[in-house]
Amino acid sequence: MFIAIFSLTVLGGLLGLFLGYAARKLEVEGNPLVEEIQAILPGSQCGQCGFPGCAGAAQALAEGAAPVTLCPPGGREVVAQLAAKLGVEVNLTEVKDTVPQIAEVQEDLCIGCTKCYKACPTDAILGAAKQIHAVFREACTACGKCVDVCPTEATRLIPVPVTLQSWYWTRPEGA
Repeated sequence: MFIAIFSLTVLGGLLGLFLGYAARKLEVEGNPLVEEIQAILPGSQCGQCGFPGCAGAAQALAEGAAPVTLCPPGGREVVAQLAAKLGVEVNLTEVKDTVPQIAEVQEDLCIGCTKCYKACPTDAILGAAKQIHAVFREACTACGKCVDVCPTEATRLIPVPVTLQSWYWTRPEGA
């Protein structure tokens, strides 16, 4: 039994060393511009831009396949930073600056059809067939997919309620 444990330990160590060496030798270098753009994006992975996550959006921006105004949660600040990074002119008056939002299910309208539950990419909606659904506030990214599929318009996006954890200081109006 001791020989079996010893041989498996040696085999695991050798395979680990081989994989570590292979990871360094065969590493594929990525585009540094993509990493810089991804650092600018909010990282919410919400999919509101039409891409599966911020990495896909950053890749499309680096290739020039997407406009710099593609990120609704980022608002004007992210659009301005992306335009400066990519050297693109953009009209910031056309960009909506929205407040943080969250999905809400109105209990009196919910029929329990589970369409919102199935459409949610982050599993932020809890419920079952023919029962009222609820939203986990911590998991909701306000992508709006649940709002689009609800047949009774029971789900809607509302501003995040102000608590000690979600309070933020609004920017003053510029003179």
